[in-house]
Amino acid sequence: MASALRCVLFDLDGTLLDTAPDMARALNGLRQERGLAPLPFARIRPVVSHGSLGLVRLGFDRGPGDPGFDELRARFLDIYAADLARDTVLFPGMVEVLQRIERQGLAWGIVTNKPGWLTEPLLAALDLRQRAACVVSGDTVAERKPHPAPLLHACRVAGVQAQDCLYLGDAERDIEAGRRAGMTTVVARYGYLAADEHPEQWGAHGLIDHPRELLDWLPT
Repeated sequence: MASALRCVLFDLDGTLLDTAPDMARALNGLRQERGLAPLPFARIRPVVSHGSLGLVRLGFDRGPGDPGFDELRARFLDIYAADLARDTVLFPGMVEVLQRIERQGLAWGIVTNKPGWLTEPLLAALDLRQRAACVVSGDTVAERKPHPAPLLHACRVAGVQAQDCLYLGDAERDIEAGRRAGMTTVVARYGYLAADEHPEQWGAHGLIDHPRELLDWLPT
């Protein structure tokens, strides 16, 4: 626990929200448009934290610079944006975590690489936007995680110091960004981790397997 914890910051996809069902539906919808069979959800879920770049690469074996990639990515985002909150929910136990944070007078916010034009309507649909002390999306500042700038910007908006913040994320870039910003960092192992990832090697201050375990990091 941070020495004087005042704010808990969350990554979005795979940490605060389980967005994988809606992201997977969008990807398979695009594959269906292109005459391809759907991919199993179990193959898609670990890639969701890598956003549209990772998902289009998974679904079509193409990356940035490859022919047709930009068109596929744009169409994927259009499909996703049209119905981005159908099945997305807070991870089990996260309702209790947010309520405890708020009852204790702490602030909480979101720092994600997801672009703001997707982040903002998603949070609004789930009635979370007004509760968050800060929301920093992938295009809020010039840099993205693993650069610490988005996290430091979140601190300025929330009116707290980085050393008084805890950042929870499910990707190595989250932990790197948090460490570089001088925050306490915790890995959400319940998130979208691939089988070949080793979060215990990321240098985080702790790892949790369920959102409720974050309660142990809050002041008593």
